[in-house]
Amino acid sequence: MQSAAITVVGGNGEQGRQTGAWCLRGLRAAFSRAALALALLLPATAAFGPVLAPSVAVAQDDLADEEGAPAEGESMLVFYYNALGLRYVIIFLLLSFALVALLVMCFLQVRREALMPKALREGFEAHLDAKEFQQAYDLAKADDSYLGHVLAAGMSKIQSGHAAAEEAMHESEDEEAMKLEHKISYVSLIGALAPMFGLLGTVDGMVGAFMVIARSATAPKPSELAIGISQALITTLIGLWLAIPAIACFALFKNWLQTLNGEVADESERLMARFQSIGVKK
Repeated sequence: MQSAAITVVGGNGEQGRQTGAWCLRGLRAAFSRAALALALLLPATAAFGPVLAPSVAVAQDDLADEEGAPAEGESMLVFYYNALGLRYVIIFLLLSFALVALLVMCFLQVRREALMPKALREGFEAHLDAKEFQQAYDLAKADDSYLGHVLAAGMSKIQSGHAAAEEAMHESEDEEAMKLEHKISYVSLIGALAPMFGLLGTVDGMVGAFMVIARSATAPKPSELAIGISQALITTLIGLWLAIPAIACFALFKNWLQTLNGEVADESERLMARFQSIGVKK
């Protein structure tokens, strides 16, 4: 009876260990899926794989010593987190989300249809053809687009003559262009900050690696230096992967904005050109 009881208890203990191992593998699989989702959403994390494959293999070998053969790539996200540290994880996640939000906002706002709505152009010109100047002014004033603000500024000064209206339109164009330039300048700001944080992580990681060497009485193991060196490399990599698209998109938005500024100016002058011959409105 006593041996039978011992056999049953031993079987339950083995079953508990197997169940715990299955649960642990399930949690790590879920963690890996989360890493894949982040890699698809964030441009920074998409660049980690090719550079860190040897380090990931070392981490997988450590897991193999503990539990046998691990699933392929299951500890990659943990390695990234440990290499970066909580500070740089938070910093680069905030920069990544801010960059994506700014790019979406700029792509939606720096467009011809957003700055020069077709309905506004056609409706404004139809009111002018019908001599409905008050309705044309109301239409432009109610529209929150770039062209709407310019036309509203010009119509508000048309009683003082075409020259005064044209000057008011130019002032409105400068103001609206400055607002858009301020918005796209944040993209350039992220492009400048990302490599600086990467450089900060590089210096921080190398200082940590040299501190390990300085405190060791004998030659330190490569695994002891890997944390500082991996932080130095990964932070630089993420900073560059954030800075390159940010700088490229900023240049693209700036060129688009300059082109659209000229188109808005030409369209507003075309629509208001009919007031050149009447001078001051009576």
